[in-house]
Parts: sequence; C-alpha cells; structure tokens
Amino acid sequence: MDVKSIYMNANALLEGHFKLSSGNHSQYYLQSAKVLEDPKTAKLLADALAVQINASGLQIDTVCAPALGGLIAGFALATALDKRSIFAERVNGEMQIRRGFEIKPGERVLVCEDIITTGGSALEAARAIEALGGEVVAFAALANRGFCKRGGSTLNRKESCSLPENQPLFALADFDFEMYAPDNCPLCQGGSEAIKPGSRGN
Repeated sequence: MDVKSIYMNANALLEGHFKLSSGNHSQYYLQSAKVLEDPKTAKLLADALAVQINASGLQIDTVCAPALGGLIAGFALATALDKRSIFAERVNGEMQIRRGFEIKPGERVLVCEDIITTGGSALEAARAIEALGGEVVAFAALANRGFCKRGGSTLNRKESCSLPENQPLFALADFDFEMYAPDNCPLCQGGSEAIKPGSRGN
C-alpha cells in the first residue's frame, strides 16, 4: 500500500512552514483528517493496519484513541478488528477516560493514533488506561513520523520517542521529515512564519 500517495491524493501531505504540537517546526505536515473524511479510505487503511495486528497474534480486547486526532482512526481500527472502541480526552491538561467508559482489571487495550510523532499523547492515554487497571499491550497509528520504531521499519528509534520499548508499534508507513527547534529553524531564518494546523491549532 502506497500510504504517501493516499495522503498526497487527499491533499493531506502539506508543504509549507508549520508549527507542530511539540513546538518544533517542519516544512511538512500530515493532515490525517483530510484522509479520514472519506469513509472508504479510512476503512482501507484501518483494514490494512488490522492485518498487521492480527498477524502478530496479539490478543486485544479494546481499542482506545486519544482525542481528538485519533478518534476516527481508532474507531475504524476497532471496527476492522471487531473490538470495543473507546477514547481518552484531555481535561484541564490531563488525559482521562470519561463518558461512562469502564476498563476492567487486566483488560487488554491497544492505543491508536492517526499519527505517532514522539508518542506523547498516546503514552498519556496509556497511563490513564493503566490507572484504571487496564493493560496496554500495543500502540498503533496510520503513519509514523519516524521518532519511534514500528514493526517492519528500518528506521532506528530516536531518543525523543516517548513510547515504551517493550510494547509494539504498528503503523502503515514512516514519514521521516526534518524538524527544527524554533530558535534553529532555517524556514524562520528565511523570513517565513510558522502556522499551526491540526487539532490543537486550527
């Protein structure tokens, strides 16, 4: 599956000068919402991700997505895996499981994002799950920004990856784009101003 072409055809691989949720800057931005607005494409990607997960033999009870970005991807993956779908959301800066969702002690949960960058939000969701007695068995995303190592990738894990090394990461492709600290950004030095798309901006 050519995931990059799918993003490009959906006008979801943006080029410009972007401020990421981490605060860093990049010339490229993945806008998964543009891909997932087409239910057929969402199903296609989720089905392919489910094939990877099923092939691993991993036992999963529930898929949990960090809101807002992971909601559609998480629901589509849960549908493909025929598992329960829940989500975590940020309340006063803290990721929580709310809205009547319950997690049984020992319930095996896969945390699904649309994009994994450093994995910070996914890890926050995992901690909220574990605080309720659940067991996080894996992480998944449609695409991996290349900081964390996914199964089948030749990229090495970078120090900035927040995800635990002893739990697998499933993703369909790597998008290894250069990122810059704001005070060392060549795009800023060239005179352009970073914009912030995505769920925490516009």
